[in-house]
Amino acid sequence: MNAGRFAQRLLSSLGVVFGAVTLVFLILNWLPGDPAELVAGEDASAETVARVRAQLGTDRPLGEQYLSYLGHLASGDLGKSYVSREPVARRLAAQFPATATLTLLGCAVAVLVGVSLGVLSARHAGRWPDQLIQALALWLHSMPGFWLGILLILLFSVTLGWLPVLGQTGAALVLPVMALGLVVSVPILRMVRDGMLDGLHEPYVTTLRAKGLGEGRIFYGHVLRNALIPTVTLLGVVVGELLSGAVIVETLFARQGIGRVTVEAIGQKDIPVVQGAILVASVAFVVVNLLVDLSYTLIDPRVRS
Repeated sequence: MNAGRFAQRLLSSLGVVFGAVTLVFLILNWLPGDPAELVAGEDASAETVARVRAQLGTDRPLGEQYLSYLGHLASGDLGKSYVSREPVARRLAAQFPATATLTLLGCAVAVLVGVSLGVLSARHAGRWPDQLIQALALWLHSMPGFWLGILLILLFSVTLGWLPVLGQTGAALVLPVMALGLVVSVPILRMVRDGMLDGLHEPYVTTLRAKGLGEGRIFYGHVLRNALIPTVTLLGVVVGELLSGAVIVETLFARQGIGRVTVEAIGQKDIPVVQGAILVASVAFVVVNLLVDLSYTLIDPRVRS
């Protein structure tokens, strides 16, 4: 990727973040309900609510609030929580490692399961292993993440007693990671399978067979390697699905993390926390996609120009 293309991609990424921040700001401020009333309490007088509204700055025009928010954002200030008055950046920084760990492990499971089953399905295309894997993929793809998490809890924790439901590390990570990664593995599985089946009909495969290479070496050494190239670009989409799925998984398993903090903040109409959480998720998504673009130019020389 040349410098001009990288600069263009970086500017478009910043535009995505800016658009997400603006859209979330407008949506949250147009929602019904007054944060000042929640902060002041149910029995607060009108004067108290008005004073809290002035302290929070929500009594100002929306345009003025937006410009003030952008100004603070430019200096790295994400604001303070309406409820706890804790700096949003500090609160999210404390929760980020838990979400990052869950997301990375979920991505590892998705890639491992997706590539393995995709290769097995392509290797036995049209036969019973392929049909079984396709049925499993359809079942996983049609199942909401929270429902899969509940099934995993019932099976491995309630019925078998093998794994704990609550906890932040160790064995307590297994069920949340499985619930997050298995659903996301389906697009990878299908991408690998279709890529390998298409690759088997490419002219270079005929040439390799004519040179006397064995089917196993052709299948795993050449077709699989070429099929994995477009799968790399899919990782950007996968990370986005993992980040959104983390909200459900963290809530379901009562885990620490940005997702659970976001859900609680939405219920409390704690706008600065929600805005900060979505900003962090947007930046993470954009950075991962930018890294995917850079890595794609390294593994596929055809897109370097």
